[in-house]
Order: sequence, then structure tokens, then C-alpha cells
Amino acid sequence: MKTHKDLDVWKRSIDLVEAVYVMTQKYPKEEIYGLTSQIRRSAVSIPSNIAEGAARNSNKEYIQFLYTSLGSLSELETQLIIAQKLNYPIQTNIFEDLERIRKMLIKLIQYQKTKNA
Repeated sequence: MKTHKDLDVWKRSIDLVEAVYVMTQKYPKEEIYGLTSQIRRSAVSIPSNIAEGAARNSNKEYIQFLYTSLGSLSELETQLIIAQKLNYPIQTNIFEDLERIRKMLIKLIQYQKTKNA
């Protein structure tokens, strides 16, 4: 039986979390309870909601958690844009990684919706 750990989108989002933690270690110490914390929470929320949704009893709930992951991804993207405007270090290609994960989530949502039809 497959689990969330078998999903490429979950694996990529775990890699994203790792990259975000490494990147935000270089942020100013006064941001530890501000932007750094928000960025990290948003990043962690992406794979966490994929995992929680996959463990739910219904496909409808799973889809809702996938949408929550998508929302967290958009939140993270916004926070990274703010960090970039503040001249904080941004990992090369992080926005491309976000877009790749976004596309994967949308495809997974579309696939799960066909299972309900």
C-alpha cells in the first residue's frame, strides 16, 4: 500500500523545507520570531498537509488538505518575495522549485477529483 511518502510532490516539498531552513539560518537574528518563523512554518505546512490529507478517510478530505498545501505554498512564495525585497538571501532556483511543486499539487488535486467523478 502506498503512502504519502511515496508521492514525488511530498518528497520535493520535504527537500524544500530543508532548503528553507538552511537559507533562513542566514537571516538577521531579529527576524527569528518574525519573517524567519513564518517562512519556516509555511514551508513545513506543505508536506505536513499532504501527509495529513493522505491519512484521511475520504478523498474529499484529502483534496481539501491538498488545497491547504497549495495555500501554504502561495503564502511561502509571498514571504520569500518580501525577504527578497528586504535583500535577505534567497536560494537560487527556489521560485522555480515552488512553481514545480505548485504544478505537481494541482495535478494531484485534478487526479483526486477524477476519482470522485
